[in-house]
Amino acid sequence: MRKILSGLILLSLIATYTLAGPFIEDDSLALKPKKHYGQEARLVSQILTTYHFKKIALDDSLSAVILDNYISTLDNNKSYFTQSDITEFEQYRNKLDDMTTLGEVDVAFVIFNRFRDRFNQRMEYVRGKLTSRAYDYTKDEFYQTDRDNEDWAVNGDELNELWRKIIKSQTLSLKLSGRSQDEIEENIAKRYKRFQKNVDQYTSEDVFELYMNTVAEAFDPHTNYFSPRTSDRFKQNMSLSLEGIGARLQMDNDFTKIVQIMPGGPAEKSGLLHDNDRIVGVAQGADGEMVDVIGWRLDDVVQLIKGPKGTTVRLEILEAKNGMNGKPAEITLIRDKIKIEDLEAKAEVIDLNDSGQSHKVGVITLPGFYMDFEAYQNGDPDYNSTTRDVKRLIKELKSKGIDGLMVDLRNNGGGSLAEAIDLTGLFIKDGPVVQVKTSGNKIEVGKDDDPELLWDGPLAVMINRFSASASEIFAGAIQDYGRGVVIGEQTFGKGTVQNVIDLGRYIDVPDGEKVGQLKLTLQKFYRVTGSSTQHLGVDPDINLPSAFDASEFGESSNPSALPWDQIAGTKYDLTNDVSSRLIAQLNTDYENRLTSDIDLKNLVEETVELKQNLARTEISLNEEVRKKQMEEAEKKRAKRSGLSGTKIDPENKTESEGLQMDDKYLKEGIIILSSIIDSIG
Repeated sequence: MRKILSGLILLSLIATYTLAGPFIEDDSLALKPKKHYGQEARLVSQILTTYHFKKIALDDSLSAVILDNYISTLDNNKSYFTQSDITEFEQYRNKLDDMTTLGEVDVAFVIFNRFRDRFNQRMEYVRGKLTSRAYDYTKDEFYQTDRDNEDWAVNGDELNELWRKIIKSQTLSLKLSGRSQDEIEENIAKRYKRFQKNVDQYTSEDVFELYMNTVAEAFDPHTNYFSPRTSDRFKQNMSLSLEGIGARLQMDNDFTKIVQIMPGGPAEKSGLLHDNDRIVGVAQGADGEMVDVIGWRLDDVVQLIKGPKGTTVRLEILEAKNGMNGKPAEITLIRDKIKIEDLEAKAEVIDLNDSGQSHKVGVITLPGFYMDFEAYQNGDPDYNSTTRDVKRLIKELKSKGIDGLMVDLRNNGGGSLAEAIDLTGLFIKDGPVVQVKTSGNKIEVGKDDDPELLWDGPLAVMINRFSASASEIFAGAIQDYGRGVVIGEQTFGKGTVQNVIDLGRYIDVPDGEKVGQLKLTLQKFYRVTGSSTQHLGVDPDINLPSAFDASEFGESSNPSALPWDQIAGTKYDLTNDVSSRLIAQLNTDYENRLTSDIDLKNLVEETVELKQNLARTEISLNEEVRKKQMEEAEKKRAKRSGLSGTKIDPENKTESEGLQMDDKYLKEGIIILSSIIDSIG
């Protein structure tokens, strides 16, 4: 591929193109592109149009998408630009494709510099409102946090009204958390001072990255441009050696949101932090000042949270289960180093006593599909691998006399495809596991050629909305072969494969300068039936309550995601382990438990409440209404906590931590597996 790319680049550089770019005002504060950004933009556009799986042109229709998404990246809540700005930007709607292809990226800086001007105007307004104590918290009015469907403000007066509500909502939140008026004004002042500092610190590299990533993501959401700084952070994340709390973060409007709790990290071990929680404050040590981080850049929040192993960090969070109207909670975590061994497969044995039946169930928790390629290539006989570890664990579980096995893939975002294939082979004799379609429409079949069947007993696989990629390949194959019962939520639906290209291999830049990387979608996954896992993912045999809709959480939430399609199925041999009759009976039993099992009823109620909170984007600015909502939520949780019960007795744990008794999903999965054991046994 490198030779082909080099040839393309050489041909493109023989001719030089010039295009009169948009005029940038002679302002000493205006950010401007560096000279080599043009080379990078040309290279990225060539790679995308030539090698991306989608095989689409960078044309006027894609130009329109890039413009809309870039504006949204800068002002995703329509709180800075006015309609006149948006109308002015329309002149670029059908030009960004040609400009980017020819290496003209000035327009990205024109739009950013306008954004910064508008931002500074908003900050002037905020500073003026900080001296006012005239907010009427008895008035029935609302602030809409999601402005996707709102119109752009016509003028400054409309923006002033929007920002009046923003500041009023923020001051009311602080008031309800017990802050005095002086503390509220000081907190808000510091918050917006930091806002200002964040925007002032943007560099030309930041702007170029925002723009080129928008170009890349127009092709699909998993194709991304990384600046040199982001590339370094990406490599660090891939090394699985991070000191911090063990959580992946992303920006959500002005909030830092938890998008993944990393297995083995402090956040997971504490049980205090969950997906979709929002971090609003960070403090160092047991008594350090709580620093408000609403509106901070993600990099800055990460730097504040990270720290040496063994040190304390306190977080103030808005819990997802309480929604935006909830009262902030403070949690304390001890930072630790997250290594690959923390992400390895783990096993435990659970004794289940239910309705007079006693079963010993093995549970293997698999956070990811990993393999130490370097150790393998160096001939290390003890190299780390998912399949090797699970083999060992199954043998240990069998020696303890388990009756059934549960493979827990919840929150498993994927990893090595080869490991997913090999792992499937532990549960089937042999045969195809996955089909892979290349950008050249070539179909390759990933097969298990090892006839060894390590576990032939009752099998269940647990999945959730955040099980993705290689997890979906394994769960889908187990389901397609009828080898085990899949339990949980519909999975993420990521059916694509990416490779990372180091752009520095193809561009010569001035000394001291660096170029970024491009993560590019090159292949697509298909199940042995021929169905793509894209969008659909894996639909479980037994659907447990889920708060996460595919349209909001998953591949289908991305407009640029590749479509679902189907190819011809490949020949494979079904097993007799799981029948449609068994699945029907298990679903009937589950429906019956919904009316009698307290934990299951609580799980349904919690799921419904979380779903409602996630969907609620309108915040009351009435103090009594907000206070009542918070009190009602507390009463509901207290009532469920008092009624909670369990029939699981984790006496034979192989892990010292044991089964978390509040894990109602796992409990239900084990009960279902117990029924499978009874049916098959």
